[in-house]
Amino acid sequence: MRALLQRVSSAEVAVEAEVVGEIERGLVVFLALEPHDTRAAGITLLERVLNYRVFSDSEGRMNRSLRDVGGGLLLVSQFTLAADTTRGLRPGFSSAMAPAEAAVLFDDLLADVRAMHAPVAAGRFGADMQVSLCNDGPVTFLLQGA
Repeated sequence: MRALLQRVSSAEVAVEAEVVGEIERGLVVFLALEPHDTRAAGITLLERVLNYRVFSDSEGRMNRSLRDVGGGLLLVSQFTLAADTTRGLRPGFSSAMAPAEAAVLFDDLLADVRAMHAPVAAGRFGADMQVSLCNDGPVTFLLQGA
């Protein structure tokens, strides 16, 4: 499981020109699911995301979490983060979880994170999405789950 976090001042995701999720200040999390991933591992990773200190305190240091600042979370499934890019000129996707299984796990994790934090918005699993965001910093981190 991989989560690419981007600290944003605002973000939205649209499907067929319809906005399906949007946040103001917060984190956009692009989530890649791999075959061995479990719901328990996902919950652990999402707890880490919520508590990861990427927002500035009064001294300008990254000492505040999403929970500390009350920011929004926009969760977007992105299987391409699981791609094998070690060789060749085309990525391989055999390292990504099968779509049917991944859809169930993504929906479960979305429900879990909504129970842990608000506000939470999301993209639409498997859809062709257009994500617009204003990366604040820029600040981007790649977290990998167990």
